[in-house]
Amino acid sequence: MINVVFLLLIFFLMTAQIAPPDPFEVTPPYAVNDAEGKGANILYLGRDGDIAFETARGEAAIPAAVARAEELDEPLFIRADRQASGIDLARLLAAISVAGGRDVRLVTVGD
Repeated sequence: MINVVFLLLIFFLMTAQIAPPDPFEVTPPYAVNDAEGKGANILYLGRDGDIAFETARGEAAIPAAVARAEELDEPLFIRADRQASGIDLARLLAAISVAGGRDVRLVTVGD
């Protein structure tokens, strides 16, 4: 019986997918309708205007995120902090558009 338990433990450890930690803490804005952003391509916008995508930081994160979205043929999700400036978000959207991003979605928190 112990062998079976250990085999199951090893199986679950080998097949589990560990998610990388967020580059910095972000509290998404609140909305009534929530379309949860679960994808491999999430672009983060911090409250101070910091931008991050995977290991890329700053302006270099934008083309990397757009390229990944095109590669996966999925939308690019923006996970912006609730206290981020609207001006920073508008600049980010403009930069995504210049980089060729077409399908962009903002992650919000709902009921």
